Order: sequence, then structure tokens, then C-alpha cells
Amino acid sequence: MILPPQKKNRRGELNDRQWKRIWPLLPPQKPHTGCPAKDHRTVINGILWILRTGAPW
Repeated sequence: MILPPQKKNRRGELNDRQWKRIWPLLPPQKPHTGCPAKDHRTVINGILWILRTGAPW
């Protein structure tokens, strides 16, 4: 299993141990075609930020 590299953990983001637990539950990353896709970890951390802060989408 290849995990995306983790930048310095910011408060509230998934750490490597947490990420390894949810990684197998996600669909495979799509190949890069057309618009560049965001990696799953960035998307999940964004969703968690929205839920934690209550910020509007």
C-alpha cells in the first residue's frame, strides 16, 4: 500500500496512524486526466475542517 506523503500535521488533521486505518476504505485514486484531482487525504482533511469549524461550504 502506497500512502500519500504527509506534510507537517496541522491541528485537527488526520495523523499517519489514523490515515492508515481509513485508507483501505476509500476508492482508488483516479489517474490524472484533465483537471488535476486532489488526493484523498487533502479532501478528507478539508471535510473534517468544515465539520469542526462549522464554516459554510
